[in-house]
Amino acid sequence: MTTPATQEALVRAFADEWGRVVAALVRTTGDWSIAEDAAQDAFAKAATTWPRDGVPRNPGAWLTTVARNRALDVLRRGGVERSVIAAEGVRLEGREDVDVEPDDVPDDRLRLIFTCCHPALALEARVALTLRTLCGLTVDEIAQAFGWSEAATAKRLVRARQKIQRAGIPYRVPSGAALGERLGGVLAVLYLLFTEGYAPSGGDAVVRPELSSEAIRLAAVLADLMPDELEALGLLALMRFQDSRRAARTAPDGSLVPLDEQDRSLWSRESIAAGEAALLAADRPGRPIGYYVLQARIAAQHARSLDTGSVDRAAIARAYGLLRAFSGSPQLAIAHAVAVGLADGSEAGLALLDEVSGGGATLPAARADLLRRAGRDEEAATAYRAALETVRTEPERRFLARRLVEVTAGAAG
Repeated sequence: MTTPATQEALVRAFADEWGRVVAALVRTTGDWSIAEDAAQDAFAKAATTWPRDGVPRNPGAWLTTVARNRALDVLRRGGVERSVIAAEGVRLEGREDVDVEPDDVPDDRLRLIFTCCHPALALEARVALTLRTLCGLTVDEIAQAFGWSEAATAKRLVRARQKIQRAGIPYRVPSGAALGERLGGVLAVLYLLFTEGYAPSGGDAVVRPELSSEAIRLAAVLADLMPDELEALGLLALMRFQDSRRAARTAPDGSLVPLDEQDRSLWSRESIAAGEAALLAADRPGRPIGYYVLQARIAAQHARSLDTGSVDRAAIARAYGLLRAFSGSPQLAIAHAVAVGLADGSEAGLALLDEVSGGGATLPAARADLLRRAGRDEEAATAYRAALETVRTEPERRFLARRLVEVTAGAAG
């Protein structure tokens, strides 16, 4: 019978060890499918063995050993000659109580992250492969999270694995100048995962905590494995700050609550403290300030303020101005215009919005908000209607509809 303590140990082991076990087996076998299947079998065996025999002293070593033996069985049945796995398998075969550290040293997970996020793979494939291989999400869970079909998700995973093997994509962390370029791609994938959890691009949910939590976990692993990469620390800090607001982002009717209207007593002080620690670690005098560190500093301005009125709007506007040197995306230009509007007055922000094109529903929504703040309710109503025509999520739709009612009443009054 599974006790609560054993169940907790199983859940914790899956969260802590899945990526380690798969990374070790990918390195040892060179076969992604065998690695994932063997890891899954090891966790399934733990679910039946641990309640009976007790939780091993070193769960990671136990799981790695069982998974290796399972991979060896598969390779032997397939008649595959793999000297490395054979040697390891013979040494460890049948021993499920070994008390050794797994060979999947942190570098294995680091290599796995960089391989999953290789630029030769399509972005969707990178996302799917990262969630499956490093987080252990099932094909169905990944498909549901991004609104893909299960069949399409499975195909993305198969094609990604095949491309890695056919193209000989190296299972390693790049060095020298290539590291900075590749690290940026890795961070972008992790932030995409987080954003899809923090602000889903479709559906009825305001947040999808399972996705944002996995992204934070991966970012923490990356920051721990690469402590001198300030952008990795900056991304972790940014995620922590943003995630701290999770409980305050939903209104009783299920609509989105904007940042300046949130109940700050609901913000997680633990997450804010973790964000501050990561940002402090990224603050290295003499080192250039990167994209994610700048964004984390903006988020920290909000996290440190007891109320909306005490936020340093001018500092945030300046930081967004610096961010625009990193990216010409319309979303960033819109965020900068809104920040300027809040710091220097709505008209200043509206002038900057006039220079922006693109941005989907974000642009008319931002324009509507600044017009509302300027007291130009009739124009704001027109902008809110435009935003409602292109908005993709139901929580945002409810929020914009509520704002439209407010400004329409104001215009009529």
